[in-house]
Amino acid sequence: MLLDIVREASAIDKTTKELPMLQQQQLIARIKQRYTELLCSALNLTEVQAPLLVPQHSGLQDTLSGNEPAVTVEVVAKQQTYEVVHSLAKWKRSALHYFQCPAGTGIVAQMKAIRAHEPELGARHSVLVEQWDWEQVITSSQRSLTQLKQTVGVIYHALLQLYDEFGVITDHPAPEVVFIHAEQLRQMYPELTPKQREYEFTKLHKAVFIIGIGGPLGDGSYHDSRAADYDDWSSGEAPWYGLNGDLLVWHYGLADALELSSMGIRVDAAALLRQLQLCGRLAESEQPWHQQLLKGQLPHCIGGGIGQSRVIMWLRNWTNIAATQAPELNPSEKTECQSLANVA
Repeated sequence: MLLDIVREASAIDKTTKELPMLQQQQLIARIKQRYTELLCSALNLTEVQAPLLVPQHSGLQDTLSGNEPAVTVEVVAKQQTYEVVHSLAKWKRSALHYFQCPAGTGIVAQMKAIRAHEPELGARHSVLVEQWDWEQVITSSQRSLTQLKQTVGVIYHALLQLYDEFGVITDHPAPEVVFIHAEQLRQMYPELTPKQREYEFTKLHKAVFIIGIGGPLGDGSYHDSRAADYDDWSSGEAPWYGLNGDLLVWHYGLADALELSSMGIRVDAAALLRQLQLCGRLAESEQPWHQQLLKGQLPHCIGGGIGQSRVIMWLRNWTNIAATQAPELNPSEKTECQSLANVA
């Protein structure tokens, strides 16, 4: 019966671009379930439960670019402060160790996060972040650009399978991802901003992966910022350093590039210390999670987050993230249901 609903919803969307609200919710749930299945199969992952809170000062919190404050919660029974997760970048690595996952296997969790200081709420940004947060164990010899590209390809091909089932735009997405380093992109479009470069290159190729986000480019600028303690953005030789990046696709409804995923080979002990030093945050190496890594207690791995709302926007050609999330029901505005995407 659910498949019938999905087929009916797809037919409605291709003609009117609108869905009955309850069918829309059912469709969203089915897409999330289906890509979880595809991702687990493609990367040999097991779905696990995700935490909403992590202890403050444990080092488990993903600090994103390194500056965003987290929402804090005082847990009275424990007399301890916890933080609502930004993502599970470092928690997953500890979980791989806890579950004793061998190389070539990993985990995925349905993550919900609150980013209360998100500065760009609107069509594609929300306070509420929902993503497939995944992590896979690799060997030390697999800490390479080749491994990164192979894994990006696997993730994108799983997205193409999802598009075959749920996509609505008749022009099929690009069959392969085009890779480019952030420094190459800067040299190609030296007069443009990073976002303008993403627009031009993604418009041209429809599916791109920008490598090396977090470190300085040839002119001293940055394509974007990254925290020092999860992705390895400093390994290699300038200007081609970096074992991480962002996956972007062309969104026809927005007529713009849309980032679906940020991912990378994770830091080893040497990269962790180097990046903390570069960011002036070396004191954080004393936190419990960082000490685990420095003592060799955590596995080498690759991982990232795939935005669920963004993927659904791309599949269905929806132009506002609010359509993909739980409606915010405001009793004082009886005719309007909003998502956290529209919280001012």
